[in-house]
Amino acid sequence: MPIEDHSLINEFPEYKEDIHQLKMDDAHFKKLYDEYNHLTKEVEKREQEIVPSTTLEEEKLKKQRLQLKDTLQGYIKATRLAAEKA
Repeated sequence: MPIEDHSLINEFPEYKEDIHQLKMDDAHFKKLYDEYNHLTKEVEKREQEIVPSTTLEEEKLKKQRLQLKDTLQGYIKATRLAAEKA
């Protein structure tokens, strides 16, 4: 059973507008965003036992999602910083 909502907007509510804008304007960000959502759904399926897997497999997916979340956060911050400098 999932403990929380791991959607990117729930993880970073302060960047809601930035996330939306980047999804619309930046193909690379959109690709990373879609990958993050895919990983989140895969983790949820395992947590809900819809897809059987070992704890190790589930933890591997969670680590991938965490790394991607960190990458997306850095991307958002860098984009915001560049916009502020412009």
